[in-house]
Amino acid sequence: MKITLMRKAAELANTALDDWGPVGLPQGTPVSRLSGKIIEMSADEAIESGVWQCTPGTWRRQVKKAEFCHFLAGRCTFTPDGGEPIEIEAGDSVFFPPNSEGIWEIKETARKVFVVFEWEE
Repeated sequence: MKITLMRKAAELANTALDDWGPVGLPQGTPVSRLSGKIIEMSADEAIESGVWQCTPGTWRRQVKKAEFCHFLAGRCTFTPDGGEPIEIEAGDSVFFPPNSEGIWEIKETARKVFVVFEWEE
């Protein structure tokens, strides 16, 4: 397995990102827009790292892989299905086990560095 270094991740707070379009499952208006940049992806696409940004809005999370992320900017709430809301802001790190589903509410444009990966408990 290759070791991937995301050097000076905090500096990615200002990097230019590619437009990834609107979120897939919006929950009302405004409809959040995504942008990002893939830093590294394994040949089999089982592991992916990069920078992600989302504008304000509410939408349903669709990531099925495990994810570790560190928020560089913004403020948001994630409410897991059947769970309590989790308030997240710049400087926070979060781990989502595989198949973590729920609702994102982006209150201020959020930017994070992330790693998504196949993981079995």
